[in-house]
Amino acid sequence: MEHVPPQRDLVPVDPVRPSVERLAELGARLRDGALVAFPTETVYGLGASIDRPDALRRIFEVKGRPPTDPLIVHLADPGDLAAGALDAPVSDEAPGGGTAGLVRDVAPAAIALADAFWPGPLTIVLRRGSRIDDAVSAGGPSVGVRVPAHPVAAGLIRAARCPLAAQSANRFGRISPTSGADVVDELGRWLGPCDAVLDGGSTPLGIESTVIDLTGDPTVLRHGGITVDDIESVIGAVHAPERRVVADDQAASAPGGLLRHYSPDTPLVLVEGDRRLADELAAELTERGVIAMVLGLPVEPTEAARVLYRTLRDADAGSAQVLLAVVVDPVGLGRGVNDRLFRAAHGRVVDDVTAATVARVAGLVRT
Repeated sequence: MEHVPPQRDLVPVDPVRPSVERLAELGARLRDGALVAFPTETVYGLGASIDRPDALRRIFEVKGRPPTDPLIVHLADPGDLAAGALDAPVSDEAPGGGTAGLVRDVAPAAIALADAFWPGPLTIVLRRGSRIDDAVSAGGPSVGVRVPAHPVAAGLIRAARCPLAAQSANRFGRISPTSGADVVDELGRWLGPCDAVLDGGSTPLGIESTVIDLTGDPTVLRHGGITVDDIESVIGAVHAPERRVVADDQAASAPGGLLRHYSPDTPLVLVEGDRRLADELAAELTERGVIAMVLGLPVEPTEAARVLYRTLRDADAGSAQVLLAVVVDPVGLGRGVNDRLFRAAHGRVVDDVTAATVARVAGLVRT
């Protein structure tokens, strides 16, 4: 019989006032090369010290993640962005020189966005510095950085005395985790004895950060927790394409650009229309003997974002053979929600209930 390693235990932590002693112990583990899963305001991340290449590569092993999909560097404080462009260490006490050497330069637009939205769910892509390992940047010339707005994440980074490179704490392409239990379900058997999963409760925002690339003309690479309107109110017009897709074998500038992402095991189809259209499609599928479920996402985009991944996980655990999701109003966080649904559906979008559409959706059922 194949040996299955034990599941990783959850380490409880107060999400508002995390124990300084517990964070210090976990920070020491990170400096020694361990991986730690931790809550942010978006989703749970799986992080390692940026100065431990062996640990960085283990993130990819644990997640089953291709090396073409980069990590994001997480800083403790907004002021660390400017310090990250320095060539010399900014602290003699911090292993690896604190935040020095992270980026090559910091554009005025980056400072303006950091001042406006950090700590918060915005990742800024800049030219990478000499300290960034190829594993973090997928070998490319840039790196994404952000300052999470969660007491546990900020406290853990400070305790590590080093920025953390992290990505969502789930198996690659799967539904992102919004609780510590989700992380254990996803990664528990792949984590090592020195690794840890911090349980800080449910994440408040529910979807990942917005990613904006400032290495050229400002371009939104991923819609998320900060809206395009908010960004444009600070730096002016930006390029913000919908449903941008990165090829599987292409080294990406930021995570979340692949067509297959955030996916349940049950096939999902995105319905471009209203709930009535989805219900009609579900009824037609039932006539063909296919068990279809329409996701009950809230109409309000912010609330839809908060429960999106929990809704997907719960639906995936049910008896449905096909899941149907209706697009939400593309305002505020709605663009981020629709982006996640499009990728969770692997780009499968329908806008009618013709016989051809019903047959195509029914054909997704595994036999």
